[in-house]
Amino acid sequence: MLKETYALLMSPNKNPLRHLPKIVRFQFMTTLAFMWSLIFTLWIGSIAYFGPSVIIHLLILIGVFFTADVFRKAKKNKE
Repeated sequence: MLKETYALLMSPNKNPLRHLPKIVRFQFMTTLAFMWSLIFTLWIGSIAYFGPSVIIHLLILIGVFFTADVFRKAKKNKE
């Protein structure tokens, strides 16, 4: 259940942004990461956590997208 939910949100082939060009998807996901970083910061109650939260969200997004790209290229080269 958790894996399917994660895939619906983060998988570039399953989420609602899948029909957009790759760079536009990344831009939207980055914007969403900033938004959620701000929401978590306000929830915690300290703006001092905004910077680290943004950095962590960006690192996760970059890691997910680069990993997906490597897997896609590997699959393409196999065929």
